Amino acid sequence: MKIAIEAQRIFRREKHGMDYVALETIRELQKIDKQNEYFILVYPGEDICLQESANVHIVPVNYPSYPLWEQVGLPLALKKIKPDLLHCTSNTAPIFCNIPLILTLHDIIFLENKRGKNQSMYQNLGRCYRRLVVPRILHHCRKIITVSHFECEHIGKFLGLGKDVLTAVYNGYSAHFHPITDAHTITDKYIDSRQYLFFLGNTDPKKNTAGVLQAYNIYLTKSRHPLPLLIADLKENVIDEYLEENGLQPIKSMLRYPGYIPNKELPAIYSGASAFIYTSLRESFGIPILESMACGTPVITSNTSAMPEIAGTGGILVNPLEPEEIADAIIRLEEDPDYHRTQVNYGLERVRQFSWENTAKETLKLYKDTRCDGINSLY
Repeated sequence: MKIAIEAQRIFRREKHGMDYVALETIRELQKIDKQNEYFILVYPGEDICLQESANVHIVPVNYPSYPLWEQVGLPLALKKIKPDLLHCTSNTAPIFCNIPLILTLHDIIFLENKRGKNQSMYQNLGRCYRRLVVPRILHHCRKIITVSHFECEHIGKFLGLGKDVLTAVYNGYSAHFHPITDAHTITDKYIDSRQYLFFLGNTDPKKNTAGVLQAYNIYLTKSRHPLPLLIADLKENVIDEYLEENGLQPIKSMLRYPGYIPNKELPAIYSGASAFIYTSLRESFGIPILESMACGTPVITSNTSAMPEIAGTGGILVNPLEPEEIADAIIRLEEDPDYHRTQVNYGLERVRQFSWENTAKETLKLYKDTRCDGINSLY
């Protein structure tokens, strides 16, 4: 079987969640499947993080924007390849395409009422594009993969899709996420303290950045030995806006904001942190929960959407709309060494249930089932 996989953004330097899901799944498929032939369609970039092999071919498609790449460049490339199956990995797909389609629909936040305002024009344009495309491609899909049972049920109810089309396939976490004993050799580049709290920032309203900063402000008033907060992926001017809007300018001296931190250095960042704060308002999965647990760092996460499903019943779950709860969770970890140790051990055990190998095996089974369904429908 010839399988085409859309992985447009995996070669860009600053990758994010969906990029890693596609990349790591493809890497595992490359290891476990030597029978099918794969064509990985990418936008050319500087991070050549995937290598060709006997049955895996990289197909660069060079079009200047995401919509043109997907709606014009991708179909033209597919006409040359003539695959038996197309897997689009990032919520959208070509509107006009007659190839049997599997779509990974990570979430449908873009179809829901927006909470707060996006501060990025890129995010707003992406939301509009997905709202335009997704309703027009659903009827083309042989299968739709989503990443948690919460999201599977939510999408099914919202879009009226049955279990014959929708299926949940968990994400994994990369093997380089494990406890790093000499983490300071990396963390010293980003923060001037050997002890700190860690938060992955984002301007997307669902990431609850304002709520985390409010919680951190409360924490500073309660802690006997307050730790600085390391914030990745947010520039200083954006942080200044959050602080001004919420009257939190006095806490700025305790914040560290180095900007984007490469994925290869995140294991050390997690390992060096006393706690990782991941109190989003809404997540379809939450890969950073697994990454932090795998590095032996307790995670404070939300009791909403898919996060309890991923963190498990023993995780630290708080109401993300209550900054006081977030602050109290940090304080408990800080003041109770036994509780902190219990959470470290719980996380290390919890992550054993997830792997990219499992993700790839379940995805490969869907490829085979979809191919068989297509053949059977001819008779």
